[in-house]
Amino acid sequence: MKKIYKKNKVDLNFYKIFKPQLTPKKMLELGVFGGSYFGSKINEFPKSWFINAKLSKSFDESLNRFGIKSGLSREHWIEKGWIFKEDPLGWFQWYCRFCNGRRIPNIDEIQIKRWKNFRRHVLAIEKNCEKNDLGCRRRQRQAILQWSYNPFI
Repeated sequence: MKKIYKKNKVDLNFYKIFKPQLTPKKMLELGVFGGSYFGSKINEFPKSWFINAKLSKSFDESLNRFGIKSGLSREHWIEKGWIFKEDPLGWFQWYCRFCNGRRIPNIDEIQIKRWKNFRRHVLAIEKNCEKNDLGCRRRQRQAILQWSYNPFI
């Protein structure tokens, strides 16, 4: 039987589908967002996440795990309505806060659905690349890494 959060009419079963494959710490160590996602605003997160993180004051694609720029601009995210006041930096900020225990059911549901829909890129890699050919679809591999999917498929 479905549980419904009556006040906002949010179906809380969506939490069950959210099974990210990488922690924020692991993502930061592998190299995401050109090392510049947070700028200097990292104090709210565990210091341990940043010990081996690949960080930069400005975007540096060489810090990305696949050495390539992947993803859309922040301006595009805003234009598409993917940025919310609760997490002005976007999905990864939401994910980091979620991992630290924050729950906002209506925002969580939106972000978890976005994460789930990104799986289409994992399927494209599986369909078009030989297993462990990390040179195949590097841009998509970087993208799925930035959405907490394992790019080493």
